[in-house]
Amino acid sequence: MILFVAMAKSGEDYLTRAAESYFKAKLRFEEISGWPCLITRCPQVTPEFVNHYPFRAIFISGFGYGWDEIDLPDLYGIYDVLHHTELPVLGACGGHQLIGHAFNEDFRQVQTLIDKPMRKLQPGEPDWNYEYHPGWFVETGMQPVRTVQHDPLFSGLPETIYIRQSHYCEVKQLPDNFILLATNDNCRLQAIRHRDKPIYGVQFHPEVYTDYYPHGRQILQNFFTIAESQTTAEEQ
Repeated sequence: MILFVAMAKSGEDYLTRAAESYFKAKLRFEEISGWPCLITRCPQVTPEFVNHYPFRAIFISGFGYGWDEIDLPDLYGIYDVLHHTELPVLGACGGHQLIGHAFNEDFRQVQTLIDKPMRKLQPGEPDWNYEYHPGWFVETGMQPVRTVQHDPLFSGLPETIYIRQSHYCEVKQLPDNFILLATNDNCRLQAIRHRDKPIYGVQFHPEVYTDYYPHGRQILQNFFTIAESQTTAEEQ
């Protein structure tokens, strides 16, 4: 079973995002992996919750609001899961940034988390996304990302992949015990992995792929293969 952690900030936000993207991603995960997928809002996710179900992998979604809009205690449970789980984890976009925050900061020692935008727009640079964080550079659409480290997550893919982006923030500092896997000219930390655990963060959206741009699907296939291999090893 796959745990889909929905980073929706309210029940209403959850329903909107479920209709727009969560259920499509859930169906894609189930089709690729052959496993059922349970979608759960982030505040419900705790180590006890994770241990109660036969999960084999965890996916953490992105979101479209500021970090300062989150009630930080709502993240204590997922923070504890990230630091203690042995399950493979894949955080996408905001989920990737959550992993960066969780391994760079102690959530119980800070009052709030803050946005970390990539950069201000340069003079004369068009603001194509003026309704979404006006004045800031936004990486959007299918963009090239270059792998810099061999890893099973990118097995079967070329060195440069084209993948869906939709973000203005980024992870600024590579956390201790993480390695850089992929980068591009817009955002240095496009993909990272914990050195000792199968915890991955990717700034892009692998779940948003098309027949013309299929690299996201291969990344998901590779992630679920990693999860299946770990389950098999634990059973032996």
